[in-house]
Amino acid sequence: MIGRFLSELRARRIVGVRTAEGRVLVPPLEYDPATGEAVTGEYVEVGPAGAVTTWAWVDEPLDAHPLDRPFAWALIELDGADTALLHAVDADNPKAIAAGTRVWPVWKDRPTGHITDISYFVPEVTKIVAPVRTEYRLQAGGALRVFLEGVARGVFLGGRCPSCDQVYVPYRMSCPECGEVIGEPVELPDTGTITTYAINNLPDPRAPQVPFVSAYILLDGADIPMIALVGGVPAHEVRQGMRVRAVWVPPEERTASMASVRWFAPMEPS
Repeated sequence: MIGRFLSELRARRIVGVRTAEGRVLVPPLEYDPATGEAVTGEYVEVGPAGAVTTWAWVDEPLDAHPLDRPFAWALIELDGADTALLHAVDADNPKAIAAGTRVWPVWKDRPTGHITDISYFVPEVTKIVAPVRTEYRLQAGGALRVFLEGVARGVFLGGRCPSCDQVYVPYRMSCPECGEVIGEPVELPDTGTITTYAINNLPDPRAPQVPFVSAYILLDGADIPMIALVGGVPAHEVRQGMRVRAVWVPPEERTASMASVRWFAPMEPS
């Protein structure tokens, strides 16, 4: 019985034997330990993977142990078997193994027909952590591209609806009110009025200081406000109705982004 088991190991197969009641014993036995009856002699290939039923951690391996690093002794119920096989599990740490952990055998390069033909079992890989970094380069298109190209030149571009005469900023190609197509953009001044604002107490790389103010600013000649930072004034002194003007970065530093506008600052002493 054991000879057949070891011979199958040499072929990198794990077999058990079926009992009269249909249970599969691994390793195979001559008698059913539950009933004492002789087994049927029908060999059944199982595994090779299985699940840990119980285990004990070995923190300091001895010379006679199968591994020279911390590992676990475990009872492993192989797929298709009804009893458990005792073997070593090479786990990184005690937290990497538990009852129910799926494990797979690691075979020796040259099996010889011995239980050590299975060098050890290893936990099944369920996830891989890889240091992958994805970088995106976004490019504005359509109406937003037109608006940002204006910002790079130091002007704000809006769109006037030919039907309802509303002026929208940033520029857009159709009127959200009536759906009319908007033609050429119109230049708007870089002055406006704060309609509402919020005081922010969390740091932001774009902000001049903490706390800082973000506000909806209605540019002169526009019908809807745009959001921007407010600087050059203590946060507690910002108010609705305050007149502000855009503070631009130097022309040589401007790009097609809102970073070309540092913030809006009061037009009159605060």
